Amino acid sequence: MSGVRIVTDSSCDLSDEEVAELGIEIVPLSIRFGGEEFTDRTELSASEFYRRMAASDHLPETAAPAPGAFDTVFRRLFDDGADAVVAIHLSEALSATIQSSRTAAAAIDGGDIRTVDSRSITAGLGTQVLHAARAARDGASADEVVSITEALVPRTRVLGVLDTLDNLKKGGRVGGAQALVGSMLSIKPAIDISTGEVKEAGKPRTRKKALQWLADQVLAHDTVDDLAIMHGDATDVDAMLDLLAPRFSRSDIRVGLIGAVIGAHGGPRVVGACFLTDD
Repeated sequence: MSGVRIVTDSSCDLSDEEVAELGIEIVPLSIRFGGEEFTDRTELSASEFYRRMAASDHLPETAAPAPGAFDTVFRRLFDDGADAVVAIHLSEALSATIQSSRTAAAAIDGGDIRTVDSRSITAGLGTQVLHAARAARDGASADEVVSITEALVPRTRVLGVLDTLDNLKKGGRVGGAQALVGSMLSIKPAIDISTGEVKEAGKPRTRKKALQWLADQVLAHDTVDDLAIMHGDATDVDAMLDLLAPRFSRSDIRVGLIGAVIGAHGGPRVVGACFLTDD
């Protein structure tokens, strides 16, 4: 297939249907439970991940793909006739994934491969990938696809409320939310990952107040495009949608499970809002 091809990683939380429709290539990260290791999406679905996490004595860990995994995909795309590849990945501040992608790209002589740091995760990354893939499908050049994607990076917002800080703390991804750790027993932490790093954003003291906080963050923006509510097998996600209902109908909101890569750090019952804004 000629033209520009889009590559991302399994933290994008795109559906299989979206991936197939636009010819997006996903390089998976690995998930470990103690001594067991699984390839994300292929050996471990999102729903199975949450079932396993609930039953396991081990908190899950993630590992970035090796450069060889990207090398295999890049070479196959060029063998299939691609003119260029644009690889868009989860935030470099949170994962070594994009470093592996760059290493693989540098080893392919003559291949036009561009890597873009989304500075985002889950549906924030996924939305950028969808825009890039649609542009590529419509005949955009590699330069144009990169420009479109990079313009979306500062517009992308990812906010979330956690039910527990255990996973985030153990995974070492607390970052600017370090102050939350000491009081985690009495709060439902609110975080902002819109810059690509985890930052403390609030300390709601009940689940109900946490969901209201998240809804208020979305509703505070005059411009909200590509709104997605993503969750870690949260049974109260409908309550979140009800809070947004005065402005957003359910048909206008993408709702989905947060996959194993982000779920390993966000923990069970995390709820996140991902969207584009101009303000």
